[in-house]
Amino acid sequence: MIRVRATIERIPAYVPGKSAEMVANEHRLAAAIKLASNEVPYPPTERVVDAIREAAARSHRYPDDNSGALRAALADRHGLAEDEVLVAGGSVTMVGQFILATCDPGDEVVYCWPSFEAYPILAMHAGATARTAPLRDETYDLDAMGELVGERTRCVFVCTPNNPTSTAVRRDAVERFLTHVPPDCLVVIDEAYREFVTDAAMVDGLELLHDHANVVTLRTFSKAYSLAGLRVGYAFGRADVVAALRKVRPPFPVSSVAQAAALAALDDTGENARRIAEIVGERARVTATLREAGYEVPESQANFVWLPVRDAAVPLATYCEQRGVVLRGFAGVGVRATIGTPDENTTLLEVLEKAIADGVVARS
Repeated sequence: MIRVRATIERIPAYVPGKSAEMVANEHRLAAAIKLASNEVPYPPTERVVDAIREAAARSHRYPDDNSGALRAALADRHGLAEDEVLVAGGSVTMVGQFILATCDPGDEVVYCWPSFEAYPILAMHAGATARTAPLRDETYDLDAMGELVGERTRCVFVCTPNNPTSTAVRRDAVERFLTHVPPDCLVVIDEAYREFVTDAAMVDGLELLHDHANVVTLRTFSKAYSLAGLRVGYAFGRADVVAALRKVRPPFPVSSVAQAAALAALDDTGENARRIAEIVGERARVTATLREAGYEVPESQANFVWLPVRDAAVPLATYCEQRGVVLRGFAGVGVRATIGTPDENTTLLEVLEKAIADGVVARS
């Protein structure tokens, strides 16, 4: 065995959800549906597939290291300068960059919990210490987080909408929180699900950049743009902040195929809007039906819903999996269910309603 850093022995592995095929085989089912990973149920559009084919034919060349065309398109779309845009191989990669760029061993990363599962793992990669505040009403408690910010806090994450609880935070709460954060501490507004937000009172990270030089907002092509398999994340921030973050990225972080796909997806605005609207509509149907069935369901601003069933989380996730519906269970906390196609959502509702009838989980 090679000698490794002591920290490595303590780092937990990220555990992805099971595939539909794996579950079908395991339980000897004809088929299963995966509603565990917050993927959208639609494949890339024809325009995106065409762009992928064209880019794949040139795969003998290295990609543009700077993702210049994509950065320019994102800057133009959002009214920013190109040097205020950062692109990398998925937003989770960028979470690691933010921590590496700001934290020495022993420095602190602050966020609420439960939240994105990669935060504690990537903090440990850098030898940083995670400090967490509990959620309040399934939502980031920014007042509690503000009390945790101290002399060694170097990076703060605000996940909104929060994964896994689907809730978003209001802009006024974020503005109040920022008064507790030193100007040299990086604040990351993690908005992987921003396109699904319908409540205008919720924060939009882009609107914070003008007044707060230490804020970056993080987004992704994985969700609303149907590109989870190609790994393209992006962030917006002040040019000096972006320049510092770029120094801890690997060379050629985004493949040529992924850059081409993201550019094409960014241009396909009409189809993207139609798909997002359908998911938001299905989210409302699923939420209303589950509440009527007896589940407590917070108001989702994402492409998934959250069932805070606490001790019933693992039994409920197992019950659904055995019936061909793959959800993400968080032991002792709750179950996350992605919004799929209308037919998939109907199947989900039928199984979850039967779970109450069978006593797997009590009515709230």
